[in-house]
Amino acid sequence: MAGGGGGAAAKGSSGGGRGVRIVVSGDRGTGKSSLIFTAAAETFPINVPPLLPPTRLPEDMYPDRVPVTIIDTPSSLENRGKLADELKRADAVVLTYACDQPATLDRLSTFWLPELRRLEVKVPVIVVGCKLDLRDEQNPMSLEQVMSPIMQQFREIETCIECSAFKQIQVPEVFYYAQKAVLHPTAPLFDQEAQTLKPRCVRALKRIFILCDNDRDGALSDAELNDFQVKCFNAPLQPSEIVGVKRVVQEKLPEGVNDRGLTLTGFLFLHALFIEKGRLETTWTVLRKFGYNNDIRLSDDHLPPPIKQAPDQSVELTGEAVDFLRGIFLLFDIDGDGVLKPAELEDLFSTAPESPWDEAPYKEAAEKTALGGLSLDGFLSEWALMTRLDPIRSVENLLYIGYASDPSSAIRITRRRRIDRKKQQSERTVFQCFVFGPKKAGKSALLNAFIGRPFSEIYTSTSEECYTVNVVDQPDGTQKTLILREIPEDEVQKLLSKKDSLAACDIAVFVHDSSVEDSWKRTTELLVEVASHGEANGCEVPCLIVAAKDDLDPFPTEIQDSTRVSQDMGIEAPIPLSTRLGDFNTVFRRIVSAAEHPHLSIPETEAGKSRKQYNRLINRSLMCVSVAVVGFAAYRVYAARKNASA
Repeated sequence: MAGGGGGAAAKGSSGGGRGVRIVVSGDRGTGKSSLIFTAAAETFPINVPPLLPPTRLPEDMYPDRVPVTIIDTPSSLENRGKLADELKRADAVVLTYACDQPATLDRLSTFWLPELRRLEVKVPVIVVGCKLDLRDEQNPMSLEQVMSPIMQQFREIETCIECSAFKQIQVPEVFYYAQKAVLHPTAPLFDQEAQTLKPRCVRALKRIFILCDNDRDGALSDAELNDFQVKCFNAPLQPSEIVGVKRVVQEKLPEGVNDRGLTLTGFLFLHALFIEKGRLETTWTVLRKFGYNNDIRLSDDHLPPPIKQAPDQSVELTGEAVDFLRGIFLLFDIDGDGVLKPAELEDLFSTAPESPWDEAPYKEAAEKTALGGLSLDGFLSEWALMTRLDPIRSVENLLYIGYASDPSSAIRITRRRRIDRKKQQSERTVFQCFVFGPKKAGKSALLNAFIGRPFSEIYTSTSEECYTVNVVDQPDGTQKTLILREIPEDEVQKLLSKKDSLAACDIAVFVHDSSVEDSWKRTTELLVEVASHGEANGCEVPCLIVAAKDDLDPFPTEIQDSTRVSQDMGIEAPIPLSTRLGDFNTVFRRIVSAAEHPHLSIPETEAGKSRKQYNRLINRSLMCVSVAVVGFAAYRVYAARKNASA
């Protein structure tokens, strides 16, 4: 692989843009302004103003041809606010000290570098020793000896360099290294301490290797290597160059080359070698040609645009995307047991920046085997959940694992639920159910039972929203995916404070402990609160009541009370179940069925009924007025005609 250009804009983008903004800071008298002036004018200034205006370097000064703007900063205390503002807008920071003033070097570690951390300035730092021509040569110390302790303490330091503006020694190099640190940063790619490629870099390069391995034989042939070279650097490799590349790898790493070509191990070794030799631009060019940004994630222009949807619409995977995922599941189910074991799942996501399901809300959301494996239903359920909650991230991860079609073909926006209500049928394949209820009602037990977790006698309060997701078999043989989202009792008011909070809810379930009267009373209060919110904001949702803990004796008036409330509000009678006994009374199928028919099971509050009755009266009155007006108009026409004939 030959090196190449391939610049990028600052701040983590992946293509050309506004250029690089370098802010120069340091103690007074360390040579900041002289350094900037000399870099731009290629001559040492006789009289230097206290503070230079923003200085633009010629675009052709460096190979990347990216505009560089240098910002001089004041050192006085009264200008500390302006300094902080400039540092926060920097793409890179040049910190100066004077080679003839050791105290200014000490100030880097006692003030300047800690100040950058305090301001949360997370950009590359270039430390520059100015006035090299004035350094005391009686006690010479190498730059490495001087800077090594500081660099150990402050890993954000990218490069250290000494220069002399007066004698014009290494002045252009200062800003070349600063620009390079922005366009081709070391930190995302390489662990300096361990001297290895960072995991995210390895995963991205592995994906690129697989994309270029057209015949899927685990090695890049000479032809595939040449295609890769042309794609990334717009120039072919000569046969002798390919031989040379493979020889370098084979000498250092015999397993890096086999009889079919360059292996993944060899491909990764080459990039580590480029980085060790300071040729970061080679690896960055490769990454950017394949759509990666400075965070080593696919850049926005390789993903679908922001999704425009009404609050009561949702996003689902298309049939094409689901078929792709079925194929991927079979490909990585190495032993063919119908389950992806943790190691197989890790291998599947080894070309993504990280496994997307290692953290909440996905980590514990799907049904798993005793050894932590995922069935095909569990695997597809996780994808359905991620697509519902974060569709762009879902598509991004599809691309990481090999989805080759247009990213926009992977997802579809569902019909609005208000239209589903008019048509009395939902066309969705994924439904989200909000699970409400007081503490100790059995909400978490219901969610756990849905994904096959054993019942636990130990009560644990749920403080945050959590999700479970699974496939539900329907009586007609079809399958729907159901997402259960538990809403902790303490979070209900916060949820309902937002106007569209129920728009994402296809159906609401209210769980109460059928053996405790206070649990029932609180559940009815929650039902009225949710129903009232839906009526007031035009986002009514079907509701079901679940009478949990059916294995215990009910409170004395449980049947009468629950029957009265369900009849008064116009919804189904409570569904009894016992998670302890494993008796679920087809509750999940009934939840899906209610969600499929969004015009049914919608509770009406007394206020809602009164409002509806009032609207009917108003409409009836308007109709009467309209009839009267029409009749009066007709009479006037009749009278006019009669007068005319007379």
